[in-house]
Amino acid sequence: MTKTENSIAQITDDNSPWYAVKLFTLKLEEVRDHFNNQGLECFIPEQYVLIEGSNGRPHSVLRPVVHNLIFVKVPGNDISFKKIVQETNYKISVVKKSKHSQEYALIPHNQMYEFRMMCNPEITMRKFVSSEEAKMKAGDEVLVKFGPLKGMTGRLVRSSKKYYLLKEIPGIGVMIKVSRWCCVPIDEK
Repeated sequence: MTKTENSIAQITDDNSPWYAVKLFTLKLEEVRDHFNNQGLECFIPEQYVLIEGSNGRPHSVLRPVVHNLIFVKVPGNDISFKKIVQETNYKISVVKKSKHSQEYALIPHNQMYEFRMMCNPEITMRKFVSSEEAKMKAGDEVLVKFGPLKGMTGRLVRSSKKYYLLKEIPGIGVMIKVSRWCCVPIDEK
């Protein structure tokens, strides 16, 4: 089983919310390993990129979409997570609810589940956008009624004369190409 198939098969919705953790280091894999060693589940959005191999031919490899963001599933004991964050040797910051709050922002389980599904590296008609870009995109909240994205919710936005389903969570957004005819406004469910 490849790394991609393995990670997609492991995506489950177990009703656990997630935290977004910003990194101020380039050691993304080390931070993920640190959290994993503490018994925490992590998620890093990845996509295929072409690189030149030693033989001069291009080949695809999985690379993180952003190098300063990692998502961590909320453990059963929130106090232990705060302790793990404080005791880490890496410069990190958990995204807060607001600038003036000390409380960590929770990403609801259903939003994170859909986000992880949309981050499937095998999907080619996908775009990643920053939080600022996602906020600038105007679009109606929709539910996908038909097709492979059936049941997913997000905003229907237009970019480059194509329609996309936008799922935004703290720190990043992902857009997947969708037919607008498959979507209905949320209030019409």
